Amino acid sequence: QVQLVESGGGLVQAGGSLRLSCAASGRTFNNNAMGWFRQAPGKEREFVARITRTGGSTNYKDSVKGRFTISIDNAKNTVYLQMNSLKPEDTAVYYCAAGAVGSYVYWGQGTQVTVSS
Repeated sequence: QVQLVESGGGLVQAGGSLRLSCAASGRTFNNNAMGWFRQAPGKEREFVARITRTGGSTNYKDSVKGRFTISIDNAKNTVYLQMNSLKPEDTAVYYCAAGAVGSYVYWGQGTQVTVSS
């Protein structure tokens, strides 16, 4: 079992920055991929970014490339999402996930990100 706890969400003006954190505990060694997803009101949950524990391979949603950066500190079992140049359309609840690439098993409770125009 893996527990994921997100933090770092909040309210920011367009063009601002936030850094989300996701602290993992439990049997984390079985989960090579860590990802961030988001869900805006009235929309389906969508992929934002992911990173692998071994090798640090990353992948991003096209609309966040160049603005968001995912990173991982394996010693702290924590994954980060640095979000720069935020836009109102980035407003959503952001969720951390753990599992295999394309198959996430564990999910956090989510953290709200609101970007005002």
